[in-house]
Amino acid sequence: MKLMLTIAWRNIFRHRGKSLVIGIILFLGAFLMTLGNGVITGMNDGIEKNIVNTFMGDIVLISDKQKSDNVFFDFMGASIEPIGTYKQINEVLQKQSYVERFLPAGKNMAMILKEDENTPSAAYLLGVNFEQYEKMFPGSFKVIEGRALLPGERGILIPTHIRDEHIYTAFNMWVIPEDGTVVKRNMPKAVLDNLQNITVSTSIVMMGMASGMNSATDVRFGVKGIVKYNALNTIFGHFCITDIESYRECLGYFSATDAAAEVPKEEKKLLGMGSSDLDSMFGSEDLVVSNAKNRAPEIKKPAAAAQKKQADEENGVYNIVFVKLKGGVSYRYALANLNRALAEANTGVRAVTWNRASGPIGSMAIIIKGALFVFVTVLFFVAVIIIINTLTMAALERTSELGMMRAIGARKSFIGGMFIGETGILSAVFGGAGIAAGIIVVKLIPLFKITTSNDMVQLLYGGDIFRPVLMLPDIGLTVLQLVFVTVVAALYPVAVARGITPLDAISRD
Repeated sequence: MKLMLTIAWRNIFRHRGKSLVIGIILFLGAFLMTLGNGVITGMNDGIEKNIVNTFMGDIVLISDKQKSDNVFFDFMGASIEPIGTYKQINEVLQKQSYVERFLPAGKNMAMILKEDENTPSAAYLLGVNFEQYEKMFPGSFKVIEGRALLPGERGILIPTHIRDEHIYTAFNMWVIPEDGTVVKRNMPKAVLDNLQNITVSTSIVMMGMASGMNSATDVRFGVKGIVKYNALNTIFGHFCITDIESYRECLGYFSATDAAAEVPKEEKKLLGMGSSDLDSMFGSEDLVVSNAKNRAPEIKKPAAAAQKKQADEENGVYNIVFVKLKGGVSYRYALANLNRALAEANTGVRAVTWNRASGPIGSMAIIIKGALFVFVTVLFFVAVIIIINTLTMAALERTSELGMMRAIGARKSFIGGMFIGETGILSAVFGGAGIAAGIIVVKLIPLFKITTSNDMVQLLYGGDIFRPVLMLPDIGLTVLQLVFVTVVAALYPVAVARGITPLDAISRD
């Protein structure tokens, strides 16, 4: 073995040109495979951190009546079917040991209106119990102006993307929080240049876009804060966060307050009358009677404090339920068990994964990840083909040398081992250097804080900043890929070298 490796090392220096070519190929291949694995892992880590943990969860529950699983980024503005069985859903989710936490929410598109403008703008509304939202998705955004919503408070949080790209562009209006002031450092250059002509407002009027029996209404939201999502702000910045009750009013759904308010018995009787009974009210007899006993009773509304106490958010309408799974639970297992439990409880909802619920965003994430994997695989095979061709040419050019070695007693196994030794040494030196260079580059890239505002590139990054990540399993995978490339690339050249005979050497001379 020692003699074999010694001769292999000598041959590398003797054929420096060919060895250098093979070495460079191995270096580039190992470097790009290391970088590719780092980008894929960084993307997975970014998606896990920036989408699953801070915005959508692992699984989303939607109504069985919902035709499309895409309930987040339907740019045609199709409304989402309402869910009115949250109490039953809550009971089901509480019993699932693999569920870590969950959050019901309202989500639909709304039109942003301005009294003196004919052309509206649009945004997504996300109605939640804000206290529960912060527990479900901690650290999902930062408030850059104003403050967050307080428990039980009505109002809205406007993302910077909506303020800059939708409200200002459409209405020449700049939104600031209530009791706030204009913060120039948060203004884009175009807004600063136009500062004298813009309108400043602390509220915004929105009209929900709902379908079915509900009728949307115009609601004026008090702006409590301007927020910026900590990652993927261009994508998630389309979502304004509001309290669930204001959301329901805007979309025309029954709110919890509506459900809790007591309806007088006279109104209940009127609502329960059939059409024939209603017609009898409009007969030929006089409808006005002077008897004070027939005066319409005064409807006594419960006090505001009593209404608030009676209001139970779970009785109102939602559109989706976010579900975060415990670590290590597979989506297939969770979906199968959760859908079965939901069906048995007659909740009228189904569970889908976050990437299906996010529509084109989730699809693009999968496509980009697949493209990266294909790139690494193609690179893998290209390296194999080039190395095979180079080693084969080297073996044929050394026919005289190998033939003479066979003539003086060298066995085929010795010749094969010598070639494998040469390839192994080159792979260890140049391939190892490529892996080391790839690790260094992956560690250095985050320091440059490479950012982009392009939605699709942000998915490649797994966030706003390009952060490839290399863990020990990724490095181990790259080493295995390099070993596999080396062995596969050496098989055919070794077979060629083993097949050379002394007669071939004489014929070549």
